[in-house]
Amino acid sequence: MATEYVKRRLAAVLAADVAGYSRMMGNDEEGTLARLKAVRKALVDPAIASHRGRIVKTTGDGMLIEFASAVDAVRSAVEVQRKMAAQNATVSLDQRIEFRIGIHIGDIISDDNDIFGDGVNIAARLEGISKPGGICISDDAQRQIRTKVDVAFDDMGQQTLKNIAEPMRVWSARLDGDAPSPANRSTSPVQPLALPDKASIAVLPFQNMSGDPEQEYFADGMVEDITTALSRFTSLFVIARNSSFSYKSHAVDIKQVGRELGVRYVLEGSVRKAAGRVRISGQLIEAATGAHLWAEKFDGALEDVFELQDAVTERVVGAIEPTIKQAEINRARTKPTSNLDAYDYYLRAFQQTTLYTREGSDAALDYIRQAIALDPGYALAKAFLSVTYMTRWIQGWGAPGDPERGLAAAREAIVLGSDDPSVLRWAGHTLGFWGEHDRSIALLEKAARLNVNGSQILASLGWVKVYACTDTERAIAHFERSIRLSPRDPEMASTLTGIAFAHLIAGHNEQALAFAQQSIDEGPQFTSGHRVKITALMSLNREQEARAAAEMLLTYDPQFTISSRLPVYRKSDFRQKYRAALKAAGLRE
Repeated sequence: MATEYVKRRLAAVLAADVAGYSRMMGNDEEGTLARLKAVRKALVDPAIASHRGRIVKTTGDGMLIEFASAVDAVRSAVEVQRKMAAQNATVSLDQRIEFRIGIHIGDIISDDNDIFGDGVNIAARLEGISKPGGICISDDAQRQIRTKVDVAFDDMGQQTLKNIAEPMRVWSARLDGDAPSPANRSTSPVQPLALPDKASIAVLPFQNMSGDPEQEYFADGMVEDITTALSRFTSLFVIARNSSFSYKSHAVDIKQVGRELGVRYVLEGSVRKAAGRVRISGQLIEAATGAHLWAEKFDGALEDVFELQDAVTERVVGAIEPTIKQAEINRARTKPTSNLDAYDYYLRAFQQTTLYTREGSDAALDYIRQAIALDPGYALAKAFLSVTYMTRWIQGWGAPGDPERGLAAAREAIVLGSDDPSVLRWAGHTLGFWGEHDRSIALLEKAARLNVNGSQILASLGWVKVYACTDTERAIAHFERSIRLSPRDPEMASTLTGIAFAHLIAGHNEQALAFAQQSIDEGPQFTSGHRVKITALMSLNREQEARAAAEMLLTYDPQFTISSRLPVYRKSDFRQKYRAALKAAGLRE
């Protein structure tokens, strides 16, 4: 049988959306739509046309545009952003239309006047990390436009883009009034957060000094473990790893980090691993003043790596909170495994999951199985295996029997690590996803007591209460506390979706719709946000909009079917309402 011909070509793709669109629509729906329509007619569409661009499609606040060259795409984007900045100079902050723009040049697939492929996906991810009024372009695009446009670009370094397999070098346009700083990568204006009423700290990514990029996962693992250890001190407020890692691969301003994360102290450092030895260097800095409070190097054999991590943790606590008595420091933690090769495989598995790709998930599954083969009593590895099966199911990458395999791994992990909050978090979430709601909630509440700074534990607890269709007000409180502990979390779309579901279950359809839209604005590839939006719209008798939302979901997840993605909800009436709404909007059973 002949293979169907696929039309491919090289093109420059521009993706744009309006920053804070859902907030503005919530405040003034008709006024926002009128302003956006006027801006497009007067400024945006003419700039695109004058540089020979083709508007492929619009999605409410977003646009996808194809150009024949990167130079045309960038010149068009610069013209739009400069004209918008000039117009906004006399407009109040709450009414400004500000675009975020991402540009990539790459291979695309053309079908029925639409375009698909990595060229489109990368442009959309670049738009997601652009600041309001800014432009982010890929390294491929930057090579094409060098010396050909009248604007400078700052090197943002290697960026991990969601659902893109490999980190990419990204450049940010230095438009009029911009400072040449990597800090411009923020996707929204950041107001300083109030300091907590106790000592607060963020642990920044440690620099890999091994001279081998392949050892990056090991340095990241050190930070994960040190952050987790600090989180168990009730006298400290510790920012989650996910938010701290938003500064990875950037030169950072410690004072700015303190303001953006709302912390008094910042720990930064480096890791060198070579020839069976490990050196961890750390320095503790007071964010407001930049003063160095403590700095030290820790050297030891690789088999002593857990003791070295403990030493760093204890020195940090001692420098921040000298009033803590040694008895209260209670290092109840035991080594997660005595097999360092198993630990290494665990770290590799964890790194692969951050790629958010099927290939990364496949590799993570292989690595974590190898870790368990080396140490069958490795509780954290078995908990991670359980949650890997769960996330693969959510993404549509699961296989028959995965629910049973995931539940079995979770139960084994709980027996082996009943006092480890990370074990309880992953295993508990897995149990809750597949219907063991009461046990899951009990395990996650225990984990929250063991780790008072566990943002992901709180997010999981919120989600499991959503699956159980119970205590929705408390679920929302868990999600909100999770956001404060991790205010720059790359998984923010998931947390916002959880809040949306809690409102949906409680019958607050307007609030559910508002949070669902916020989730989509934050991470449109996270399709649960689209699903709750569809259900809320159907509940509000807005079927036409629900069908449009279903079409948008399928652009991010073309293989989506209702039965292949959903968790086990306790309340049958909600489960039936949810499935019926998705089906009525045109999604396949």
